[in-house]
Parts: sequence; C-alpha cells; structure tokens
Amino acid sequence: MLNTELNIEQVDEFYAQLIEAHEDLSPSQSHAMNAALVLLLSNHIGKRTVLENALQIARQTALTSD
Repeated sequence: MLNTELNIEQVDEFYAQLIEAHEDLSPSQSHAMNAALVLLLSNHIGKRTVLENALQIARQTALTSD
C-alpha cells in the first residue's frame, strides 16, 4: 500500500536539497532530472501495485491543481 502520510526524515532539509538540485538547470534539464528521480525511486519501490497507485494519485493531483 502506498504511504501518503508525511514520512520524509528531516523534510525541510530534503525540500531545500531538492530545490537546490534544480538550481542552474534549464527547464528541460529540470524535467529530465525529475524524470530520472521518479524512475530511480520507482525502481527502489519496485512493487507494481504501489507504483500504479502512485501514478493514479499523482495524475489526479495534477488534474486538480489548475
């Protein structure tokens, strides 16, 4: 089951690292980095049902964010 509760250690520090990792990247490089990060973390998770659930939630979030 996908954990959607806050579960990131030192969340503020991680968020700062994530923003910093995007500094000085072009929009296309930033998109490529995000894609690489998604694939790396997806591989780490590994469970297809969890990944499918994450895709559904992420897509719904994107559709309702406008």
